Amino acid sequence: MRHASPPHHPDRRHQLRPTLTTAPLSLRRAGLALAAVTGLVLSGAALAAPAADAAGTTATHKLTTTRSCAVSTRPGMMACAALKVTGGADTLAHSTLPRSAAVSPAAAPSGFGPADLHSAYALPSTGGSGATVAIVDAYDDPNAESNLATYRSTYGLTACTTANGCFKKVGQSGTSSLPAPNAGWAEEISLDIDMASAICPQCHILLVEATSASMANLGKAVNTAVSLGAKYVSNSYGGSESSSDTSYDSSYFNHTGVAITVSSGDGGYGVEYPAASRYVTAVGGTSLKKSSTTRGWTETAWSGAGSGCSRYDAKPTWQKDTGCAKRTVADVSAVADPATGVAVYDTYGGDPGWEVFGGTSVSSPIIAAVYALAGTPSAGSYPSSFPYAHTSALNDVTSGSNGSCSGSYLCTAGPGYDGPTGLGTPNGVTAFQG
Repeated sequence: MRHASPPHHPDRRHQLRPTLTTAPLSLRRAGLALAAVTGLVLSGAALAAPAADAAGTTATHKLTTTRSCAVSTRPGMMACAALKVTGGADTLAHSTLPRSAAVSPAAAPSGFGPADLHSAYALPSTGGSGATVAIVDAYDDPNAESNLATYRSTYGLTACTTANGCFKKVGQSGTSSLPAPNAGWAEEISLDIDMASAICPQCHILLVEATSASMANLGKAVNTAVSLGAKYVSNSYGGSESSSDTSYDSSYFNHTGVAITVSSGDGGYGVEYPAASRYVTAVGGTSLKKSSTTRGWTETAWSGAGSGCSRYDAKPTWQKDTGCAKRTVADVSAVADPATGVAVYDTYGGDPGWEVFGGTSVSSPIIAAVYALAGTPSAGSYPSSFPYAHTSALNDVTSGSNGSCSGSYLCTAGPGYDGPTGLGTPNGVTAFQG
C-alpha cells in the first residue's frame, strides 16, 4: 500500500478551459424509452440503454468535453468541476441527439433527468420538505432563477422561486450585494441547482455566490450558508492541496450537524482540496448505465474522478483503510461521467439552451440533496461519518479505474471501499442518516 500522496497531474490542470477528448468510446446508439418515478415527470427526452442499430453495428466516435472554469495555477485558487459535452453526441450512452461533430444547445433535454436519477439511486419521491440545500460557487449567475424555472417546469417539478420562498440568492456575506457575473461559473451554478432540484424537489435552495474563486472567499460563503440555516452545503470546486489546508479546515469546514459535500475532482488519480478536508464528504464519480439487472442500472468507476491520499489532512476516525496514513479521498460517489451525463439548462453566455454535463460537479450536489432527503443531521455529528456506519445501504461499485497506482484500491474500484467511488453510491437514503 502506498502512503505517499499520488501525483497531481500538473499537465492536466494548468490550462485555461482546455477541450478534453476521451479515449474512443464504443457505445451503441441509444433508443428512446420512458422511465418514471412516482411524483416525478420525465420529459419526452427519456433515456434508454444503448442499443445496436439494424445491422448490429456500434458507433465509435470521440466524445469531447470542455471545462466550464479556468483551472488555477496556484494554491488557494479554486476551479469548478463542471465538464460540458461539446462534441460527439452520438457517443453518449443515452443520447437522443443526431450524430454530429459538435453539440449545440438543444431545444429539449438530452441527458439523465430527475426520474432517471431517482430510479438509479432508489430515492423516495417525497422528503426534504422545507430543508435548505445550499449551493456555494464563485461569481454571479444573473439567470440562475429563470434557468431553474425552466428546468423544473420541463420535468414537472413544483416552482422554486424567490417569491414563494423556495429560492434565495445572496453574496458571500449573506446580503443582496452580488459579485460580478462569470459565464463559466454560471454553467456550474445551473448544474448545481438543477441537480439539487432533481434529487430533492421539495427542498429549498440557497445559492451563495463568492466574490472570487479564492478558497478564502468560497470558505466565507460556506460559513454564510451555514449561518443562514443550511444543513446541507454542496461545493463543486477544487484546487491543489497546500499547507494552508488545515487552517482552512478549522476556519470554513468544521461545522458539526451540517452535511458538507465536495467534488473529488475531474483530473483522475490525485487529490484536491477541499475534498481532502477531514470534515467533508468527498464525492467521487461513476459511469451510470441502464441495464437488465434487478437494480436496472450498472455503475463503474469514472476514469476522471479524483482519489488518493491527502498530503496534509489527518484521517478521520471513521475512515479505516490502511493505504493512506492521512485522509483518503473519496467517501461516496454518484454519476459523473460526461458520457452518461445529466441534462442542464443554462442561458448565461454564448451557448444558451439545454446541454449535457458531467464531472464530479454533478455528484456533489446529488449527494448533498440525498442527505437532505435522509433528514436533519443530529447536533454535534459529522455527517461525513454516516455512510461508514451503513455500508450495506450503498451500491458497491466494483470495477473501473481512474489512473495508475500499481493496482491499489486507491485508483482501482473493487469490492468494499476504494478511492474513485468510496463506499459506493446511494441505494435509498439510509446510508446518509445519522
